[in-house]
Amino acid sequence: MKRRSFLVSTLAVGAAGDAGAQSADLPRRLYKDGVRLSIIGYGGIVVVGQEQQDADRSVASAVDAGVNYFDVAPSYGKGEAEEKLGPALRPYRKNVFLACKTQKRDAAGAREELERSLKRLQTDYFDLYQFHAVSSMEDVEKILAPQGAAETFFKAKKEGKVRYLGFSAHNAEAAIALMDRLSLDSILFPVNYILFSQGNFGPQILEHAKQKGLARMALKAMAKTRWRQGEERTYKKTWYRPLDDVAQAELAVRFTLSEDITAAIPPGEEKLFRMALQAARRFKPLTASERNQLFASAAGIEPIFRA
Repeated sequence: MKRRSFLVSTLAVGAAGDAGAQSADLPRRLYKDGVRLSIIGYGGIVVVGQEQQDADRSVASAVDAGVNYFDVAPSYGKGEAEEKLGPALRPYRKNVFLACKTQKRDAAGAREELERSLKRLQTDYFDLYQFHAVSSMEDVEKILAPQGAAETFFKAKKEGKVRYLGFSAHNAEAAIALMDRLSLDSILFPVNYILFSQGNFGPQILEHAKQKGLARMALKAMAKTRWRQGEERTYKKTWYRPLDDVAQAELAVRFTLSEDITAAIPPGEEKLFRMALQAARRFKPLTASERNQLFASAAGIEPIFRA
């Protein structure tokens, strides 16, 4: 794929997003620089375990529904998600915002993974490249060290292989530290009513990101709690037990989308993604009363993360 100027790409994503929002009633919100993203994104793990033709249909259906934000990582299915998503996205690449990640913390490892991801996804640039799953201060120090992954990220941006830089986080202390020490564009982190009310996890990240001017992207909107030991895992692609009751899931999605975020990535199960998509199309911000009732309903539930 021939590399286009970022200006043209930005306008394409924004224009496609606005058109999609009008045709599919899926709202768009600002990311940066005029780029507007669907408030529900498509997590690449959805295509893991699917035949290519089914992955193609799943992606095409999502695009038709107004989704223009896709997120993937090489760890999803040990590369399978990238290998399936690349061909599936190829007809739509110029009109979507494609985000990828790496868990490599050294410059050489991050470079190797970046190049492999670009090849698998059949593109010559990512709209967003992220440090994946920053979970400790040790991760932060490794990323920032001489010959750390940050060197690869900023070089890749200069080379035109990535447009924006960000990270995903599962630790509040590490997230705040990385935002303070690097100039980044966005953060992807859990925004979930159980985490907010029972784990005090999320509000401090959200507030700090706003202060730093980072776009906020959400994970784990539909997470409930961890699977119990020996419990049958009815959803094989979620390491936590998700909310799958339609009414509960819709309230959870509404909570997340009522926060000051750009978009949310639902769980990697096709059924749950579709459930979140429908909730987003009907989205209305939570009232104060609904928020209080939702928090009260979470009492006693063990959150998947704590601050």
